Amino acid sequence: MNLRSPRGWLPLLLVALGLALLLSLVAGTRALSPAELLAVLLGRPASPTLAAIVLKIRLPRALLAALVGSALGASGSAFQAVLRNPLADPYILGVSGGAALGAVAALTLGFSSPLLLPAAAFAGAAGALLLVYWVAQAHSGSPHTLILSGVMVGSLASALLLFLLWMAPADPVRTAVFWLAGNLALADPGWLPWAALWVGAAFCALWVQCGALDLLTQGEETAADLGLEVGRARLLLFAAAGGLTAAAVAMAGLVGFVGLTVPHVARLFWGASHRLLLPASALLGAVFLLLADTLSRTLLAPAEIPVGVVTALIGAPFFLFLLRRRQGGGE
Repeated sequence: MNLRSPRGWLPLLLVALGLALLLSLVAGTRALSPAELLAVLLGRPASPTLAAIVLKIRLPRALLAALVGSALGASGSAFQAVLRNPLADPYILGVSGGAALGAVAALTLGFSSPLLLPAAAFAGAAGALLLVYWVAQAHSGSPHTLILSGVMVGSLASALLLFLLWMAPADPVRTAVFWLAGNLALADPGWLPWAALWVGAAFCALWVQCGALDLLTQGEETAADLGLEVGRARLLLFAAAGGLTAAAVAMAGLVGFVGLTVPHVARLFWGASHRLLLPASALLGAVFLLLADTLSRTLLAPAEIPVGVVTALIGAPFFLFLLRRRQGGGE
């Protein structure tokens, strides 16, 4: 394995993902030894309680955390390329506001089913993305117009969200705030097959457009001169990246800094080619969120910190460090 080659780092990232997954399975209020975990995975648990803890609680949650992290990492990389903005993240186009509005609307109306909550969040995110794209296309459709449209739609969704929280009874408000802070505790194991299918399909749709992403980073005029249908490519990329973001928000609420910070770290090791950058960002995002979720469950156990708080506490100073490093390097 050549570590000087960008491809050489990918196997190490897969090993890191496996180690993060194992750590999430053994860490918790009831810590497990490696021998106990191995016995559970081999179908010979010391007690039914241990089997339930690992197979029904920790493993589904860890897999959902990996899916959410990979979705945010990959979509953040795509948005930064399409918008040609290193500060862009998956929430910049109002997707998070739309998803939050949909979920809180469902909660305040009494629809707190494990299946209805992500469905409502996803519907809100999809509606926000469609509205942003429609407004932007009506006014030139440039990256700057898309960002401004996203800010407008996000602000509108936030205003409606605050109104719903103000009108709602105390219990739905408590649940909504818990979810908005970014939390996997409300995740249901039944979401796993659907989440994996959706995230996998959206990622594949994004990855087949790697060439378009590389061209768009050079500017729309250059991309068009090189034969790219800019409008069509941008629509497909926004649909795929927006789909990843919507799925992540629907599963875990608003988890910040994963889609903003992870692509910058990935570029340090894998460069700017999206054929490597997208899978690297997805894997790195999965590792980051797995570790953050493990910390959220164990730092104040048996109490639980919202994972969005942990990612912000880690991601914000680390992102500032990256910015200072780039400025110091003259980039």
